[in-house]
Amino acid sequence: MELQNQLKVLAEKVIKLKEQIDTEESTKHAFVLPFINLLGYDTFNPTEVVPEFTADLGLKKGEKVDYAIFQHGEPIIIIECKNWKEKLNAHNSQLFRYFHTTKTRFALLTNGIEYQFFTDLESANKMDEKPFLEFDITQLKENVVNEIAKFHKTNFNVDEIVDNASSLKYTKEIKKLIGEELQAPSYDFVRLFASRIYTGRLTEKVMGEFTDLVSKAFIQTISEKVNDRLNSALNKEAEKQQEEDKEPEKVSKVDTTEEELEGYRIVVAILRRKLSVDRIVHRDTQSYFGILLDDNNRKPLCRLHLNGGNKYLGTFDEQKEETRHLIETVDDIYHFEDLLLKTVDHYEDD
Repeated sequence: MELQNQLKVLAEKVIKLKEQIDTEESTKHAFVLPFINLLGYDTFNPTEVVPEFTADLGLKKGEKVDYAIFQHGEPIIIIECKNWKEKLNAHNSQLFRYFHTTKTRFALLTNGIEYQFFTDLESANKMDEKPFLEFDITQLKENVVNEIAKFHKTNFNVDEIVDNASSLKYTKEIKKLIGEELQAPSYDFVRLFASRIYTGRLTEKVMGEFTDLVSKAFIQTISEKVNDRLNSALNKEAEKQQEEDKEPEKVSKVDTTEEELEGYRIVVAILRRKLSVDRIVHRDTQSYFGILLDDNNRKPLCRLHLNGGNKYLGTFDEQKEETRHLIETVDDIYHFEDLLLKTVDHYEDD
């Protein structure tokens, strides 16, 4: 939850400041470095976050990526940054050339708003052409936040992330294909269904009709599924409300009497010589009517015991030990004025 809140704060900053950011360098400092920070890596520690990371690339010497994050003396993520106004294009990225020269399994391409994480699922030590994790920081969903959390310094585990990367990458590609088929069903997709339910010859005319039918059927199915989920949620909420309505209201066993309130007013009249009225607060309980300093249970000023056979005023010493004094009526509280004022002095001494 903490990471989610931090990402939300950074996203709000990006939205607010981006129009004032003109260069790649300012994009790095305003957007990318804060992202690295919230993953738990110290951007001021040159052994943990290395700017302008360099390695030899065969005959081409001295090429650099913007940052490399290190753990235990080895790079674990290399990062290339672009101006936030630029589109990300991994094919033109130095990350491809750089990936195989380091021991890292992860590369990040970002413009501070869009983030693309790559690994080497398809060929060892060769960066995949497509990212396994891709997101816009201003439009984060909870499931993506969970994936980002795996790159946090306290959670980072290469094997676990790589194992999960395959699922993420291919799930994303499948979802993309499903979206494309829903928008414009391909011939093979339509034929898959038509061949199972149509017994005649699949002529061009028949396939044209089925293209429209398949598209409509999928849209209707999705709509029905969504409505079913909504209705189910609404029914559960209605059932919960009915159960709550059936529950009997809890009746408080504490009954504050007018006599107790009168006693409270007398105590306030006495103590207001040393305290502002708003600091003298009462709390009624089943056993006694308590009067506190600053609404703090650890600072009792006195207690009224008025609902038994005899009536008592309880005062407190420096050790907060209560002494009960028998009274006939609440007016007798005035006889203990000195004790009540002395209790205030105990707390002022603290």
